[in-house]
Amino acid sequence: MSEQPEGKKSFEQEKRDRLIELSRKILLAGLGAAALAQEEMERFVQLLVERGELAEKEARQMMREILDRRDQIMRERKAEHPSQPAAATKADIEALSAKITELNKKIEELRKQKTG
Repeated sequence: MSEQPEGKKSFEQEKRDRLIELSRKILLAGLGAAALAQEEMERFVQLLVERGELAEKEARQMMREILDRRDQIMRERKAEHPSQPAAATKADIEALSAKITELNKKIEELRKQKTG
């Protein structure tokens, strides 16, 4: 087997890196969308308060109910589909990347031992 010059990534490593980066972007987009939806909901409730259509206490209660309902839906979905893993966090992705790097180093060491 031919060794690659240092600094050049293997095709498999490049694919893994692209997959990890794409996963990270998808996760961040999802988090951004959730945050944006919550901000819009808060703005809407605040607008109702400012118009006098909703009391401040009612607004806080409404927000609590909406967030509780969202949490309940998430728990139900998780219970219905327990085999589906939770979304990976940035820390999960970084930990997996570190493990992949470590495993790649071990593979290279074994290859050198085998050819050496």
